Amino acid sequence: MLLHSKAEKKPFLQDEYYPNMEVVRIENVSKIYYLGNQKVDALKNIDLTVEQGDFLAIAGPSGSGKSTLLNLVGCIDTPSSGNIYVEGTNIGKHTPDQLADLRARTIGFIFQTFNLLPVLSAEENVEYPLLQFKEMTKHERRERVRHFLSIVGLDKFARHRPNELSGGQRQRVAIARALATRPKIVLADEPTANLDQKTGASILELMRLVNRIQKTTFVFSTHDASVMRMANRLVHVQDGQIIREGVGDI
Repeated sequence: MLLHSKAEKKPFLQDEYYPNMEVVRIENVSKIYYLGNQKVDALKNIDLTVEQGDFLAIAGPSGSGKSTLLNLVGCIDTPSSGNIYVEGTNIGKHTPDQLADLRARTIGFIFQTFNLLPVLSAEENVEYPLLQFKEMTKHERRERVRHFLSIVGLDKFARHRPNELSGGQRQRVAIARALATRPKIVLADEPTANLDQKTGASILELMRLVNRIQKTTFVFSTHDASVMRMANRLVHVQDGQIIREGVGDI
C-alpha cells in the first residue's frame, strides 16, 4: 500500500484519532475589502467548525468567498471582525511571527498551480518547508522526504525537477510537501483545476486515502463536482455567506 514506507518504522502521521475534536472554529467572521471607494463584503457573519478527520469541501461559484474563507483558515489573511480559533487558540491575538510559525507547523497547503520551485528537484521541494525546523537533523529531513514521496508513489522520481514531471506528478509532489510538516490540517485551493479528469480523480483518491488511513483533515475550496461528491462534509458559499451545509457522496 502506498501509505507505508520502508524508510521509517513509525508513520509520521499516525496520531491517535479523537472523533469530533475541533481543529478550526470560526465565529461570526466577516471580511471587507475596499477597491478604491467601493466596499466589498467578501464574507458575512460566517460560523463554521472543522473537526479532526474532516474531508470538507467549500463549494461556490467564482467570487462567492470560498477562497477568502480558505485564506482566513490558513492564516494567510485576517478577518475584519469575528474570531478564528486553531486548535483552541484565538489566532487574532497572534503576532505575525506567531502566525508564520502556526502556518509552518499546523497547516499544509496544496495549490491549483502546484507552486513548486522549478530549480529544485522533487525531493528538494518536499524538503524545503522542513528547513525552518531547526530541531530536525539533515538525516531526519531526508528520511521524512523519502517517506512522503513513497506515500504519493514518486520515490523513483525524487531527483526529477518539475519540468520533467507530468501535471499529476507535480501535484503529488505538492501533496507530499504539504504532508511532510505533519500538519493538523491541509488546505487545498482548487487542487484538480489544472488537471485532466482522470488525473484529477487519481489525485482526489490519493488525498481521500490519506484522510481515511491517517485521519489527516482536508479542507478544499472548489467548484469541481467530483470533489463535492467525495467530501464527507459540503459547505455551499454564495455572496459571502454559507447558504447550506450537507454531506457529500462517500
